[in-house]
Amino acid sequence: MDQVLVLIGVTIDHRNTDEIGNPIETITERSILAEELSVGSGEFYNAAVAGLRPEKRFEMYTREYQGEVKLKHEGITYRIIRTEGRSEKIRLSCERVAADG
Repeated sequence: MDQVLVLIGVTIDHRNTDEIGNPIETITERSILAEELSVGSGEFYNAAVAGLRPEKRFEMYTREYQGEVKLKHEGITYRIIRTEGRSEKIRLSCERVAADG
């Protein structure tokens, strides 16, 4: 576990809204350590059929992951598109967020 990830969680509070009536989102970030894995060709092609483009894959301890929807690695934001539990560890497959190029 030698890679620093920033897990990004989003909570939507439907009871509180902004001035035009949109629910207010609260974003939380926290840093953890993970191991970077390669994205296998099988996973890449299977995801492409569904319109997804996995670029990064990480493994971390399951207790560290709390259902976050995004993460940052080396300054780039990724959307978590798949999780795969492996008892005490979990693997996250991610695609780059379009706004980050």
